[in-house]
This record gives sequence, structure tokens and C-alpha cells, in this order.
Amino acid sequence: MIIDITEIQDMHFFFRLESFKEVYGIIWVSSPIFILVLGITISVLAIVWLEREISAGIQQRIGPEYTGPFGVLQALADGTKLLFKENLIPSRGDIRLFSIGPSISVISIIISYSVIPFGYNFVLSDLNIGVFLWIAISSIAPIGLLMSGYGSNNKYSFLGGLRAAAQSISYEIPLALCVLSISLLSNSLSTVDIVDAQSKYGFWGWNLWRQPMGFIVFIISSLAECERLPFDLPEAEEELVAGYQTEYSGIKFGLFYIASYLNLLISSLFVTVLYLGGSNISIPYILVSEFFEINKAYGVFVTIIGIFITLAKTFLFLFVSITTRWTLPRLRIDQLLNLGWKFLLPISLGNLLLTTSSQLFSL
Repeated sequence: MIIDITEIQDMHFFFRLESFKEVYGIIWVSSPIFILVLGITISVLAIVWLEREISAGIQQRIGPEYTGPFGVLQALADGTKLLFKENLIPSRGDIRLFSIGPSISVISIIISYSVIPFGYNFVLSDLNIGVFLWIAISSIAPIGLLMSGYGSNNKYSFLGGLRAAAQSISYEIPLALCVLSISLLSNSLSTVDIVDAQSKYGFWGWNLWRQPMGFIVFIISSLAECERLPFDLPEAEEELVAGYQTEYSGIKFGLFYIASYLNLLISSLFVTVLYLGGSNISIPYILVSEFFEINKAYGVFVTIIGIFITLAKTFLFLFVSITTRWTLPRLRIDQLLNLGWKFLLPISLGNLLLTTSSQLFSL
């Protein structure tokens, strides 16, 4: 049997083409995930820099200014230092729980970003239960903190983990009731549908005006879920040394540090999506695109503008959160639990009852 050389070359070319298509398909599927992770990383570095600058301004002192222009590389320098520091493990602790705890806290928060609509048709996964997926996954993070506290074989760390679990349970319920009220107004649990429902009446269609009490309860509950001052009881330095992260060092401590800012960013994004209209704003995109003569790139232009608007609203709320941290003192544990169970829970239940009644009467 004689095979022509050209046929062999064609076969090799065909196999190379098929392998190239497979590689291209893998890159095409994984590129949205890579873009999302890159954007989250840059946002976290920006939040760390903003917090240091804002806190320096509030306390009338000089913030980071030598590491990079205006000190923007300070967070990157700190992360590099933590990456090369030694990881110490308690001799009598549970090594598996001690090592797994920080990873659970970070991974559970990162998954929540998949349901955030950053712009028009720019969402990684449009699920029918998007908002409750975030609530379900965010409740896993305190389990990682509890595992870390128990695995450290330290009474202060264990108390910090218990406080994190108690705080999460206390404020998860009002948070879920506020989200349920928004879902009733939008007739959907999808984050994309909630944003679209607010775009019908422009600026006045935001849920902020229809759910003012729910907005306040959601902000307070989200700050408590992020364990930010005045709700940072799980890591109270005066009482628990540093709480669940007392025995941690190196990159494991860095994971807790990253998880706190990831949680703050995702909470701010959900405030934007649920109450501030997401990527919608009263700007006529068609007139703007015609003015700049970019009608052919209309879809890309709308997506970029939507991402910019979403991030602008998100960082506005981040400014409020950072200012609150450096303004208010820390609560006691009894005050924290009383606020959650005796005030926020009845208010959120009443808000849900009023929302349900108004929806029934409108039918």
C-alpha cells in the first residue's frame, strides 16, 4: 500500500487544526473566569489602598506614599511579604482544620461573584436563584472561621470562631428577608431580572426608593456579615488578641485578609444590584454612541459603560463602609446580638409583610 506524502501532510495538518480548535475552545471558555478573577484582584488591591488613604485622612496623618506612585503598590508589597513568610502551625492543633479553614473562607466568597451582572449581558452565570445562592454560599464562610478557631487549639481563637458563627446566624436572617422583599417586587430571584426591573423608570425606579427600610437593614446586616467595625467581634483585639486568626501567619493569614475585602466587595456589589439599579442610569446610550460615531461597537460600548457605572456605585458604598469603620466604636457582643434579633429581625419581617401586602393589593 503506497501512501502519498501530500496525503500524510494533509493528515498532520488536519490533526494540528483539530488540536488548535480544542485549545482555542478551552481558552474561550476559561477567558471570562480569568477576566473576572483579574478584575476582582485589581479591585481588592484598590480597596486596600483606598482604606489606608481614607483612614489616614480621617485621622489626619500621612498614608502610604513611598511604595509606587501615591503608595498604590503598598498592598502588593504586603502580599509579597506574606507570601514569603514562614507558615507556623500549632503543635497540638488540628492540622487539617487549621489548613482548610482559610481556603473555605476565600473560595466560598469567590463563587458568589459568578451571579453578579457587571453590565448589560455581562454576567458569568445568570441563575434563577442568584440572590439566594449568594446568601447560601456566604453562610459557608463562617464555617471556615469556626474550623480555623477550633483547629488552632487556642481558647481565644475558638471564641472568635464561635462569635463569627453566632454573628452570621443573627444577621443572615434579616439579610435574607430583605432580599426576599426585593425578589417579590421584581417577581424574580435572578440578579439580572432584578436589575432589569429597576430600569423601567430610570433613576426613580431604583429599589432604594421603594424599600428604604429594607435598604438600611441590608446595609447594617451586610456590614455585620463582613465583620467590619462596629461589628468585628470575631477578631476583637482587646478581648481575643486577634480572634480566629491569632495563630496564623504567612500566606494563611493573608487569605483571611483577602477574604475580608472580598466579602466587603461582594456585599457592596449586591447593594448596587439590589437597591441602586446595577448598571442602569438615566443616560441615552444611543445619542451618546451616535455623538461619538461608534454605532458598530454599540454592544461593547454599552457593556463598558455598564461596568463603569456598576463599579462607581460600588465604590461609593465602599467609601461609606470604610468611613464607618474609622468613625464608630466597636459594639459589645450582647449589643450586637440584641441589635440583630430584637431590632433588625422585626423590622425586616414588617418590611416583608408590607411588601407582600402591597403586591397582593396591586393584583
